[in-house]
Amino acid sequence: MGGVLLSRGAIAATEPTASTAANAHKHMHGPAGARPGKRAPLSVAPFQTRMPVPPVAAPIRQTAAGDEYQVVVRPARLELVPGVITDTLSYGGGWVGPTIRGRTGRPVKVTFRNQLTSHTNVHLHGGHVKAADDGHPMDMILPGAAKTYHYPNKQRGATLWYHDHVHVDEAEHTYRGLHGFYLIDDPAEKRLGLPTGSYDVPIMLTDVELDTAGTLIWGFPNDRTTVLVNGKAKPFFPVAARKYRFRLLNATNEGTYTLSLDRGQMWQIGSDAGLLPTPMARPSITFSSGERADVVIDFSRVPVGTSVVLSDASKGPVLRFDVTRRSADPAKLPSKLRSLPVLPPATKERDVHLGFEFNDESAVAVVNGQPFDPDRVDFTIKRGTTEIWNVYNDDGEFGINHNFHLHMTHFRVLGRTGAPMTPDDAGLKDTVLVPPGTSVRLQATFADYVGRYVYHCHFLEHSSFGMMAQMEVIP
Repeated sequence: MGGVLLSRGAIAATEPTASTAANAHKHMHGPAGARPGKRAPLSVAPFQTRMPVPPVAAPIRQTAAGDEYQVVVRPARLELVPGVITDTLSYGGGWVGPTIRGRTGRPVKVTFRNQLTSHTNVHLHGGHVKAADDGHPMDMILPGAAKTYHYPNKQRGATLWYHDHVHVDEAEHTYRGLHGFYLIDDPAEKRLGLPTGSYDVPIMLTDVELDTAGTLIWGFPNDRTTVLVNGKAKPFFPVAARKYRFRLLNATNEGTYTLSLDRGQMWQIGSDAGLLPTPMARPSITFSSGERADVVIDFSRVPVGTSVVLSDASKGPVLRFDVTRRSADPAKLPSKLRSLPVLPPATKERDVHLGFEFNDESAVAVVNGQPFDPDRVDFTIKRGTTEIWNVYNDDGEFGINHNFHLHMTHFRVLGRTGAPMTPDDAGLKDTVLVPPGTSVRLQATFADYVGRYVYHCHFLEHSSFGMMAQMEVIP
C-alpha cells in the first residue's frame, strides 16, 4: 500500500508519522505525487498494440475420470508496453495465464509447478472445491515443488479465475502477473445460442505502475495509472460486425472500474458465478477487484472501418474495438437465460465488519476487530446450512473502499444499507463491493464440503496483511 512498508497484520508508515487516523489513511491512500523519490511514470500512446486473447491450455491427459493439465509458475520478461520489456511473474509465460476450460460435471486436475525463488499457491476464485484444493493462504508450494489441485466442476457454467493466494505475498505476486482464467462450460446452456468459439473472449483488466525503463513498481495503488487489458496497455481489438461475448474480469489488486461504450449497447448476461435470469441492458457496469461481468456487444450496426471505445469513468479509454469486416452471425441474445437457484431458508445470521484500526504510527487491517490468524477459527458452520451475513465497511469516516469475497460457496445479495442496490448486485456472486460506511446483506448455502476456508476483503493489499478471517465447515 502506497508509501508504507507492509508487515504481517499491520501497515507501518515509512513517511512522517501521522498524528491522527485521518492522516494515517492519507499516507496510505492519499493523492499521488507527494512522496519523495517517486519515479517518473512511463508514457503510453493508446491503441498501438492488438489485444491478445489468452491461449487455451491443452490437457496433458484425458481419461474417463476427467481432464489433466500442467501449468508452470515462472518468471517472464514481457512487452506490456510497445518496445519496453518488463520483468514479471507468470503462469506459463504470459501476463494472463493459459485459460483452462472445464465442463460442468467433468472433473479437472491442474498441477502447478513452482519455478519461482519464492513460495506460491493457487486459489480458484469462485470454485466450489474441497478445502485441500482451495489454495488456503497457509498452504504453500515451495520453490521447486508442485501441487495438484482437484476441481470437480460441480457448479453452473461461469467465468472463474485463478491467482496466487499465499498470505502476505498474495498481493505482490498477483500484482506481478500470477492470474489466469478458468472457464466452466455448461451443457445446459448450449441451447441458448450465445456467441462461442473465437467470438467468446475473456478480457482481464489490471492496473500497474511502470517507470520509464519499464520496471514494474510495487508501491502506491494510486500510482498504478497504466491499465493493462490482457497484458497490453490500451490496446485495440479487431472485431467482425456481429455479436460477441466478452468475459470481463477486474483482476486489479485494489480498485473499481466503471466501464461504458462510446456507442452501441452492452447487455450483461452473467455475473461472478454464472448466467443471469435475463439479459440486462447496461449503459455502464461497475465492478470491483475480483468481480466478473459477462456481456454481449453487438457490432452489427457499426459501419466497417469505424471503432467502438470501451472507457473507464476515471481512467479514460482502455480498449478500442475496430470493426474490420462483415460476418454471418448465428449467435443469439435470448430474452431468457437461466433461472437462479432457489434460496433455502436461512437458519443463522452473522455480522462481518471490515476495516482498519488506526493509531499514530500504523494501521492494522482487521475483520471483526482482529487481524488474520490461521490458528483461529472465526465462524463454525454446519455443512448444508444456509446463512445470512451482514458485511459492514467500518471505514466510512476515512472514505476507504472495501469489498468482500467468500470462498467455497456463492451468495445472493439481498439488500444494502447506506447505498442502493444496483444491477451490479444481480445474480450469483462470490465478490461484492462494500463502499465506505455502508453494508451489504447476503445469503449463502454451505453445501458439500467440510474444512477451513477464508473470507476477506479482495482489495489484496488489505487482505494480504490482515483483513481476512477463517471459517470452518463441519459435518
